[in-house]
Amino acid sequence: MTDTSWNETIVNLPNSHVLQTTEWTEVKSEVGWRSHPLTWKNEKDEIAAAANILVRTVKTLGFGPKMAIGYIPRGPMLDWNDSSLRQKVMADIEKFTRDQGLIFMKIDPELELGRGIPGEEKAEDDSLGSTVTAEWTQRNWRFSVEQIQFKNTAVLDLTGTEEDWLKRMKQKARYNLRLAQRSGVSVRLAEDHELPLLYHLYAQTASRDHFIIREEAYYLGVWRRFIQAGMADALIAEVEGQLVAGVMLFHFGKRAWYLYGMSSPLHREKMPNNLLQWEAMRLARSKGCEVYDLWGAPDVFNESDSMFGVFRFKDGLGATVIRTVGAWDFPVKPALYFVYHKVLPRFLDLTRFLRRGRLQQEVR
Repeated sequence: MTDTSWNETIVNLPNSHVLQTTEWTEVKSEVGWRSHPLTWKNEKDEIAAAANILVRTVKTLGFGPKMAIGYIPRGPMLDWNDSSLRQKVMADIEKFTRDQGLIFMKIDPELELGRGIPGEEKAEDDSLGSTVTAEWTQRNWRFSVEQIQFKNTAVLDLTGTEEDWLKRMKQKARYNLRLAQRSGVSVRLAEDHELPLLYHLYAQTASRDHFIIREEAYYLGVWRRFIQAGMADALIAEVEGQLVAGVMLFHFGKRAWYLYGMSSPLHREKMPNNLLQWEAMRLARSKGCEVYDLWGAPDVFNESDSMFGVFRFKDGLGATVIRTVGAWDFPVKPALYFVYHKVLPRFLDLTRFLRRGRLQQEVR
């Protein structure tokens, strides 16, 4: 299957995702992952499900026995309401895990448990998610202690008119958008030579907000690969020609994602991020997208969650919370699975601590 045909194969599947594309596979191959694309057909001989399985071999603490692990980012992709299909898909993934000698397989499909903030009037549960995870538990899958992607997210509906978008926003968000528009904030597409500036701003954001990021070459590689493939755009917000914020907008099929965002403390009173997200919405719609995934919502919807402040901004834009089942593991080698999740994380905590120190020096 060619690179182009894989994307064409999955683009119209339920919950098709940018992290299942050939381009993402190419990104991960540069850091040691191997791709194993699988598809399943229905009775009409049409592809009804797919999973781009990533496999990587690691060594505990850099030495000792090699350990191979599998991961299907935001997959598998299928209609989870189809009981026979989901049983077939899971059985084949389990067989693949055993046949490849993996320690475990991780999945984190966009299978919903519900929508809305729990406890609020508009919140609703989806029994399908609970039904499927009960089946997984019977098949010896377990909820993972390692959630690679966000378990919950917040999405914007891009259907309707721009006036409809404004009506779905909260009053303060509408006010801040208009404030940015009349305060000299401008938004435009970034040029290739400006991507390193966006990375530096991203590094400043990471240092300020206390999260860990990779080296510059990794992000520039990701951004350029998707931009060149026509699947991403870099947007920057400026005040009097000064870069103050940026968004990397990814799009695939009818969905767009806000995977990377960066901002400066300068000119925050002019609300550049509100105008930046508004223009990202407009750009996503021009690409044919109907949904804009703002990529991440809290696990707990109160101020005890570190993401709650960022979520309030997304909520103000009119986003709907999507609660998913999260990541699940299928362990085949219990002893090595324990080592991977109990010993290796302590080593990684040390390397992340050292990396944070280098990052803080880098952005000063």
